Amino acid sequence: MHVEQILNTKGSDVITPHVNETVAQAAIRMEANSIGALVIVDGDDASIGILSERDIAHGINEYGPHLPATPISLLMSGHVVTCGPGDLIADIMATMTERRIRQLPVIYNGKLAGLVSIGDMIAERLNEIESEASALRSYIAGA
Repeated sequence: MHVEQILNTKGSDVITPHVNETVAQAAIRMEANSIGALVIVDGDDASIGILSERDIAHGINEYGPHLPATPISLLMSGHVVTCGPGDLIADIMATMTERRIRQLPVIYNGKLAGLVSIGDMIAERLNEIESEASALRSYIAGA
């Protein structure tokens, strides 16, 4: 199973705030969309970072009461691990587990094509396991 199958199910919309927005603006977007991370873009709409709930939690320690007015550029992770639509879900799950990350931007032909989370991966894997189990039960019942 490939990442592309997850995007076909959940869609490819990604909330992409501009790098100059504040943490308060980013947090409002995250809460309004029930998401845990935002892909940050520059003036040319090129992906340049990711801001997660974890980054905001670290920012509380560093910026304290000034955090809401802090530009997201000071908190975002600039080195973003990405995947492609053709990548295997099992491989992406291993990468996410190894690197302790929960969201990966999906890049296709150099452009942002979506965002997948560890939750998306687990749900897809559970569906796959259930389908296999159902096929085996049908096979045994028919044998």
